[in-house]
Amino acid sequence: MPLRPIDAIFVHPRQRLYVVYYRGELWQLPRMKIDDRSWQNRRPYKDDSSSLYLSIHQAISDPVLAQKLRTLDLPVAVRGSTLPRFESWWEAHGFKWLKDRLLAGESPLAAQQTTTPAKVLNDQPDSVIDRQSDNHAEKNNEEQASTPSADTDIFADMLAELTDEVLEQKL
Repeated sequence: MPLRPIDAIFVHPRQRLYVVYYRGELWQLPRMKIDDRSWQNRRPYKDDSSSLYLSIHQAISDPVLAQKLRTLDLPVAVRGSTLPRFESWWEAHGFKWLKDRLLAGESPLAAQQTTTPAKVLNDQPDSVIDRQSDNHAEKNNEEQASTPSADTDIFADMLAELTDEVLEQKL
């Protein structure tokens, strides 16, 4: 691969579980929820990898886990593809796609693409999420006036690290 292995979230439709592609290795999460607790209870995925499909939702709402897994806001054309097809795309086009996004001044990080963190990769009913989002938005408006968000700094650091990695890469 022209770049270090990517972090990506896959779904096993029959077994109804998430499998995380973390630095080139597959890890099965114990349930259909992506958070730090699930990540701590992960185990190696040993089943057939051709039955895994790239999740359309790559953003992680848990801030602790979002710092560990640097998932990207991948192109729509790639979402839903099988693991072998995704790996082929990443090897052939991933580095160029990533470099183009960074040179255009866009953040490729999935965590920075979300506007309502509670709605991303969460298994709560929509009515609960909507109420939480409304409350969260009110609190954010009050907090943003006084102090910068710690999440913004974390993601800025992650983006800076990714930019250095990609733009300093020798081909």
